[in-house]
Amino acid sequence: MNTVTLGKTGIITNKNGFGALPIQRISEKEAVRLLRKAYDHGITFFDTARWYTDSEHKVGLAFADMRDKIFLATKTGASNAEDFWKDLETSLANLQTDYIDLYQFHNPVFTPKPGDESGLYDAALEAKAQGKIRHIGITNHRLAVAHEAIDSGLYETLQFPFCYLATKKDIELVDKCKKADMGFIAMKALSGGLINNSAAAYAFLAQYDNVLPIWGVQRETELDEFLSYIQTPPVMTEELAEVIRHDREELLGDFCRGCGYCMPCPAGIEINTCARMSLLLRRSPSAGHLSKEGQEMMSKIEGCLHCDQCKRKCPYNLDTPTLLQKNLEDYKRVLAGETQV
Repeated sequence: MNTVTLGKTGIITNKNGFGALPIQRISEKEAVRLLRKAYDHGITFFDTARWYTDSEHKVGLAFADMRDKIFLATKTGASNAEDFWKDLETSLANLQTDYIDLYQFHNPVFTPKPGDESGLYDAALEAKAQGKIRHIGITNHRLAVAHEAIDSGLYETLQFPFCYLATKKDIELVDKCKKADMGFIAMKALSGGLINNSAAAYAFLAQYDNVLPIWGVQRETELDEFLSYIQTPPVMTEELAEVIRHDREELLGDFCRGCGYCMPCPAGIEINTCARMSLLLRRSPSAGHLSKEGQEMMSKIEGCLHCDQCKRKCPYNLDTPTLLQKNLEDYKRVLAGETQV
């Protein structure tokens, strides 16, 4: 069994974290069943957030009677101290607990620090003094904010996108966290569904002993796949290395990661799906994407207002309107049978 220590938090857990964003899409009963099955087979770290609708509530239902056996991580998207306290009290109630192991600032555009005008970090320190949170972390999609958080020495963990599509700059971030004894939590370990070989994804991340991947789980088949890696962790082989080389050649560049920070769109476009439709058609069964519902979703791109809100909000600096138009053109060619994309 592979384990990881989250830096100076001292949290030691299996190198399979449960990402609880997707369970907001399934029933309460099914979510609780999956969460308990995950624990029963060795997963002890569960990550959720206030922004994930009823995810916290479902996690609370699953673990209220066994709080001391698992690690709970959640997040606040608050921009001021007053909303911080509201979020924290709501999370504690939802999770049916009196403390949170890791409380994270959720993708802020700046790095909260003591004495700044937001009051966020000071509120976190007070919550820690009261025993309501045990460790303070930060999540982000921006390299500049991530580096500032590490350099500040204020945070015990960083949650950042990291997978085998990582750039040199992403890997430098992981190494920097290790030197700072700061836990690194890898979100988007499957790049929002574009990576379809979980063994290759696991083997890549296993090379970094300070990295804890959190896998987004919605279906039992997905969970079973990751659970199988607890007893027989995939190791890097030439076959898996070739999968990674192929995927990097196909996917690296200006592609949408599906993070959703461009949303909502004033024209009702589902940007985080539509802007990567060409890749989805290549890398997953196409029937669902080409359904009547899929066509209606993609047709909304034609109503783009060209307001550039999505472009300004993209943490990866993508030219999102142009990317949407390219994906629409590709989609139309596939529908017409002109190409397989």
